[in-house]
This record gives sequence, C-alpha cells and structure tokens, in this order.
Amino acid sequence: MASSMNFGEFSRSQISDVPADLTTPRALHYKQTIPRFPEEAVYIYSFHEGRMIYADGWEEVLGYRDEEISMLLIVNSSTPAFAPFSNELNDKALQFILSKNEDLDKYSFSIELKKTHKQGHEVPIVARVGVYEAVQGRVVSIIGRFLVNRSITFGKVMRYAAYGPEKQEFEEELNKSLFYHLAISDKEREALALAAGGYSFKKIAKQLKISVSAVEKRINPLYERFKVENIAHLVSFAKDNHILS
Repeated sequence: MASSMNFGEFSRSQISDVPADLTTPRALHYKQTIPRFPEEAVYIYSFHEGRMIYADGWEEVLGYRDEEISMLLIVNSSTPAFAPFSNELNDKALQFILSKNEDLDKYSFSIELKKTHKQGHEVPIVARVGVYEAVQGRVVSIIGRFLVNRSITFGKVMRYAAYGPEKQEFEEELNKSLFYHLAISDKEREALALAAGGYSFKKIAKQLKISVSAVEKRINPLYERFKVENIAHLVSFAKDNHILS
C-alpha cells in the first residue's frame, strides 16, 4: 500500500492552481445553460488547457469566490480525516477513466466527505465528478458538482460509488485500490443492507439478479476491512457507523 505521502500524487500531476476566467463567452454560456441547485457548487476543469474553465456557487458552499477557486484548491480543501481516502479515490478513478476510450462521457464517481470552508469550519458534501467532454477517445474536461448535505451522518466508514458502461469493472478496480481504507461502495452497501434484513446470500443474489459468487465478493471482503468476525458483528458495525442509513 502506498504511503499517505503519495495519496493524490497522480491527480495533482494532472491539475493546476489556475482559476477560471469567468468573463469569456464560454464561461458566460455555461452560466446560462448549466443548472445549479441551492448550496451546490459546480466546476469544469480542462485538461487540455490545464486550468479551470468554469466555476459557480463556490462562495455559498466553501466561501471562495468563483474567480479564485482552482482545481488544486478544491483537492486540498478536504478535511484531514477524509483527505487520504478522497485523494486516493481521485487518483484511481481518474486513472481508470483515462484508460478508457469509448463512452467516456458516461463515466463518473461520487463520494461523501467533509471539506474545509475558507473560514475554517467543516462542510458536509456529496461530490460527484464525471467526464464533461471527450474528443477522439480522450478526456478533454471534467465536471464536478459539490452539494452541501447536512443530513449526512458520518461514521468511521467513507462512502463512494462508481458509474459508467463498465460500472462493475470500475467499482472493482476502486475496491482493490481502496481496500485498506474504511470505505464502502454503493454495491457493497446494497448487498449488506439486504443481509441486515435477514436475507441469505442466495436470496440476495436473486433480489439483485446476480450470482451468489458476486454477492460473496461484495460482502466477504468487508469482514477483513472492518475487522469483524461474523455477519451479526458486520451488521452491528454498519449500523453504528451509519452505513445503512
């Protein structure tokens, strides 16, 4: 396992600290056409240009003016408890997406975490990052949406999900890399919720329309990851850490 000093190394090599010029026709067009919810911040980062090309809502969410927010600032704003996991998730998700060359605009990932506000307090966030534009099988830009969600109850376990045409491969790749973190994917949580409801692995497989082996791959690794010995202890741990809420 890489040391915490290396978390986010790949992502940081791909991004810059350059904010967006929000006076350009392109940025003004995004302002008119990209919807945004209250207490939500949006950005578009261009790998081709090596800079942020759009930002909106960041003063409301993290206290930074839209014209000063940069990709590096967003990455560095994760609270200490969430930074190692968040940075490694960014690395592995970006590496996976950049390895693909088809249907790139359909890939994204999400994470629940805490960010540090400019004034120093913590902000509970549901972040989703996906491919915004791809040209000839290469990612040109990504879009991120950071929504404040004060109803999140955080425990010791960090929650994330992967989306896309090869969702299973995407999530399995993240699981391999993030195994040593206290984290759980949507698919793992879905199977665990049914187990907590008293379903056998066979019934879970039928409910989710997958094989029993696939159910085992989702639940069995959780024993070692969360240091529990049986399903009752696993369910208890999950409830104590608000995984199933």
